[in-house]
Amino acid sequence: MERRAAQLRRRAGPKGEQEDPPSGGNAEAHGGPDLVQWTRHMEAVKMELLDQLQGQLLELLDRAMSEAVQSYPPQGGPPSDSLSKTQEPFLKKRKVFIIRKSLLDELMEVQHFRTIYHMFIAGLCVFIISTLAIDFIDEGRLMLEFDLLIFSFGQLPLALMTWVPMFLSTLLVPYQALWLWARSQAGGVWKLGMGLGCVLLVAHIALLGVLPIHVAAEYQLPPASCSVLVFEQVRFLMKSYSFLREAVPGILHAKGGKAVQAPSFSSYFYFLFCPTLIYRETYPRTPNVKWNYVAKNFAQALGCLLYACFILGRLCVPVFANMSREPFSTRALVLSVMHATLPGIFMLLLIFFAFLHCWLNAFAEMLRFGDRMFYRDWWNSTSFSNYYRTWNVVVHDWLYSYVYQDGLWLLGGQARRAAMVGVFLVSAVVHEYIFGFVLGFFYPVMLILFLVIGGPMNFLMNDRHTGPAWNVLMWTMLFLGQGIQLSLYCQEWYARRHCPLSQTTFWGLVTPRSWSCHT
Repeated sequence: MERRAAQLRRRAGPKGEQEDPPSGGNAEAHGGPDLVQWTRHMEAVKMELLDQLQGQLLELLDRAMSEAVQSYPPQGGPPSDSLSKTQEPFLKKRKVFIIRKSLLDELMEVQHFRTIYHMFIAGLCVFIISTLAIDFIDEGRLMLEFDLLIFSFGQLPLALMTWVPMFLSTLLVPYQALWLWARSQAGGVWKLGMGLGCVLLVAHIALLGVLPIHVAAEYQLPPASCSVLVFEQVRFLMKSYSFLREAVPGILHAKGGKAVQAPSFSSYFYFLFCPTLIYRETYPRTPNVKWNYVAKNFAQALGCLLYACFILGRLCVPVFANMSREPFSTRALVLSVMHATLPGIFMLLLIFFAFLHCWLNAFAEMLRFGDRMFYRDWWNSTSFSNYYRTWNVVVHDWLYSYVYQDGLWLLGGQARRAAMVGVFLVSAVVHEYIFGFVLGFFYPVMLILFLVIGGPMNFLMNDRHTGPAWNVLMWTMLFLGQGIQLSLYCQEWYARRHCPLSQTTFWGLVTPRSWSCHT
């Protein structure tokens, strides 16, 4: 790089030495163009040097990360000779945690991108001003109503009380089961501990599976309170599985019937709160906590929540509240879907920014968790496969590690498409379960869009397509998909309130009410 800079200086040097500086009127005539040309030349030199530096730095970092991953031992000690060759490739694909900032935090350092962020804030201000103006014109008063927000978070204390036994079970049972399995493997004591540990895990899964469903159904919890329970239920199950999946192989491969040192309880306790679903004994940590950054992210998450309430209250409720009381027509259905595309994509962006950026970064900062790559640049995706990988990296890492890679290993390293279909099936079922839990009814819109349409599109729109037209197509399909979901779920929500069942039956519960409720 230094030789290249010297060559550029030598190439520019003689020209500057041969030309005498102009004077008088000639300076005014020729100095301007020469200065512009020299500035452009130096800008070109600067960009060339920066490109070379970036290329060499990326090559150095890739080489360092590759060597680190290859030399990193699996959980529970060095790899034993009993591991088969089919396992070796998967040991090299373990999730590697490094200290890095979230992509939006890096982009926010660019003034042009901050302007886009300011535009969203201005949009929230417009919603607030329009609400105040409408209330003043219609009611003669200035008051912001938060009826939708208050309704959504109704009975939140009950949901938080239900969370306590769920957390205690996740904190104590998986670790206690692992401790029983890590004891001496000689004699019947270990068999008794193995059996007792399995019984504890079955009880743990039953508690997490039954308790939140019972509370939500018995007390008719509203959507936001149900969201707290179902997201924590799924999170605890995924974290419990990751902890056992990472720690148990070291116990099973222990030799000589000796007791194995279980992971420390403090590392497991930290894992339950840190924003990742992949267990490690240690994680890279930042040196200190920036509490102003934490407060800023929580404030932004609250702002996104208010933003979403304004969008639903102003753009969705007036359209869908009485739609089930009108005669059904294809025209009305298509228009409702088209009307819901804009608020639908706004809701998608708000959920992404509020949860995957603000919420996770706030907890990462409080816990000094170094790896903040919770998402990648999914907005630049030109294929569905890239979108699924980059939208939610936290969940993608879990699915890739424990569904795709383990499924591929069980299939003998073959049938990659079958393993990929298994990932889509698990993800689609869990997504549909979450939607059904939150809304209180079964309407498989998400399941059909995710599995029936999204699955085949993952193979049709693959990473070979990189042109800008494919990115436009991706965004078009995202707009339409969000419009379909928001429209159909809103129609079903109000139809179930306008047309309650006279007699509760299984088919009455699973049949969409919006198909028949048109009075």
